[in-house]
Amino acid sequence: MKYFASLMLLLTTATLSSAASANESEKRIRESTGVLREILEAKDKGVPEDLLEKAQCVGVVPNLKRAGFIIGAKYGKGVVVCRENGRAWSAPSTIRIEGGSIVLQIGAGETDVVFIVMNKRGMDKLMEDKFTIGADVSAMAGPVGRSAEARTDAMLHAEILSYSRSRGVFAGVSLEGATLRPDNEDNQKLYGREMSQREILTGKVSPPPAAEQLYAVLNQYAPVKKDASATR
Repeated sequence: MKYFASLMLLLTTATLSSAASANESEKRIRESTGVLREILEAKDKGVPEDLLEKAQCVGVVPNLKRAGFIIGAKYGKGVVVCRENGRAWSAPSTIRIEGGSIVLQIGAGETDVVFIVMNKRGMDKLMEDKFTIGADVSAMAGPVGRSAEARTDAMLHAEILSYSRSRGVFAGVSLEGATLRPDNEDNQKLYGREMSQREILTGKVSPPPAAEQLYAVLNQYAPVKKDASATR
C-alpha cells in the first residue's frame, strides 16, 4: 500500500512538473510576443519592415540579464518561428542562446534580443542541434529605422541580423560568438513528445494556442503571401 501511494505521489509530481514546464514555455511565447509587438510598433526606430517581410525566421529572447548572461556568459531562453517563401509561420520552438562575447551597444539591466534570419542557409543552420553565430553563419547588428542604404548592405552581407532593447532604447547588437540551440526538454514538454527543431520549424507540428497572438503580430508586419499554398 505504501509502495502504491509513493508511486502515485511520484506520478502526480512528475505530471505537475511537466505541466508547469509547459506553462513556462507558453509564458515565454507570450512574453516574446509582447516584446516583438512593442518593437515593431516603433516604426521609425524599430526593425525595418521590408527586412522583416523577407525574413525566413524570427527569434525573440526576452528579459536577458546583463549581469547573469552577458558578463557571466550564462544563457537566455526564447522562441523562434520560421517560414519558407513567405508561407505561413511554423510552430514556435524554444531555444537557448549561450556564451560568446556579446557586446551591447546600449545600457545595462534587463535586455530583450530579437534576431531575424534572412536566407535559406541561415534557416538550415538554425535547424541544427547547435551552431555558433559569426562562425557557422554570417551575422551583424541589424539596421534600425528607414535607411535604405543600411538595409541593402545588411541584406547582402548577413544571414542573421540582431537587435536589442534595454531601458526603452532599441539598437543593433552583436551576437558574435554566441551559440544557439533548441531547448529539446522544453519543446518536449510543450508539445507532449520528443521532436527535433527541424520538425517544429518546418510545419510538421501544430502550434499551441499561446502562439496565436505571435502569429497575429508577425502577419501584421510580415503577412503571408497570397500565392503561398502552405498552411500551418
